[in-house]
Amino acid sequence: MNRQITQVFGLMLILFAVLVGASSWWTVFGADGLKDNSANRRDLLQEQRIPRGLILTDNGDTAARSTRLGSGNSLRYVRTYPTGNLFSHVFGYSFIQLGRAGLERSENDALAGNQNEFSSIVDELLNRPQEGFDLHTTLDAGAQRLARQLLAGKGRGSVVAIEPKTGRVRVMLSLPDYDPNNIPQDFKQLNRDPSSPLFNRATQSGYPPGSTMKVVTASAALDSGRYTPNSVVSGKSPKIVGGVPLSNCCTEGSGNFGALTLTEALAKSVNTVWGEVGEKLGKNTMFEYMRRFGFDSKPPIDLPRDELRSSGVYGRGGKLLDEHDAIDIGRVAIGQERLNVTPLQMAEVAATIANGGVRMRPQLVDRVVARDGRVKERRKPEEVQRVIKESTAREVTQMMQGVVANGTATAAQIPGVQVAGKTGTAEVDNGAANQAWFIAFAPANDPKVAIAVTVERTQGEGGTVAAPIAKQIMQYLLGKG
Repeated sequence: MNRQITQVFGLMLILFAVLVGASSWWTVFGADGLKDNSANRRDLLQEQRIPRGLILTDNGDTAARSTRLGSGNSLRYVRTYPTGNLFSHVFGYSFIQLGRAGLERSENDALAGNQNEFSSIVDELLNRPQEGFDLHTTLDAGAQRLARQLLAGKGRGSVVAIEPKTGRVRVMLSLPDYDPNNIPQDFKQLNRDPSSPLFNRATQSGYPPGSTMKVVTASAALDSGRYTPNSVVSGKSPKIVGGVPLSNCCTEGSGNFGALTLTEALAKSVNTVWGEVGEKLGKNTMFEYMRRFGFDSKPPIDLPRDELRSSGVYGRGGKLLDEHDAIDIGRVAIGQERLNVTPLQMAEVAATIANGGVRMRPQLVDRVVARDGRVKERRKPEEVQRVIKESTAREVTQMMQGVVANGTATAAQIPGVQVAGKTGTAEVDNGAANQAWFIAFAPANDPKVAIAVTVERTQGEGGTVAAPIAKQIMQYLLGKG
């Protein structure tokens, strides 16, 4: 009997220790995880009695505000979105029934007015009610509206525009979109919609980049010292790359070419040239430069981590592959194989070249401001790393200028402004449609804006479908429209 009592007592001690350990873990180590969990409604219930801060565009337009309902014990604040669909994926939503998304989630502490313990105690002593701080963002409402209008005429896709020198995001658009005001009643329907309107294509979609990837390959080729812009490579078609024939047929660079310089090969978007270059550079060099540009990791942007996707070569089960895996690096070099990228990643590629080879952290929030006008926090531009030498960036810029001046992207020409760009057209749906791309920056000699535009399942090509959209948005942001 004593033995059984001892065993029961021992079991109770173990269970008690597990209970204490689990409670301690969730209290100390797992607290942030619980707080950030979109299914956790506790903070939402508490914060509905706090007037949440505004979300404003760079132009000062109010895109999110809180409306007061009731009084006394029934007092609560409900979120409304005056700009409707315009910033739905970036700013997201905040509702008790469904949690939060976008900046409403990632910047919740600021918007709810959460402060450090000392500040909270002072506010209580002064009987100062808690209220949220306003979020001033980097997004340009006019440019966003124009991008939505232009892209809506082509179908589904995304546009991302960035200031190269600062990383400030000026446009981030994903279509189809949704009206965050209607989220409480429409969420289930939107979640079942096959067009995935809740999905932020700018940061979550994985698209084949097509020939826009040749900018990364050109950067690696020149920066490694293996090639120059005047290096000559045969453009014959077909050519054996990765052990199988690679053709220029049915791409923007269709045709059988003779000897071409790399500058000419980029302007004409010749697959067999860049496939050979990528193969000769090898997997180690290609992956090294891809990672410098931001591939294989989630972008360091101020959005929730689960709303971001890494760009890279994907294998079975969604596993990111690397230089140790069986990969046809020649086809990766021209944006084929199993390479999938986000529009944000390709905008970062263009912005990095534009910024003399330095990659900046993409930034959506400019500053956090208290209701009395005090600036609580100002987000400064942040350098991520030097990707390529400044001299390499200048050479790649000149090559990209040739693409717009007399290559596949003449539709992106802006009168009086030098534009550097690269088109891309990737076959999808077994060749039944194209993923059209264009990445660019301008002015080429002093870049103020870098952009990536992609259009899903179109019959056109990057130069005819995506480039004209980019042109008009760049004109607007440069004040040339």
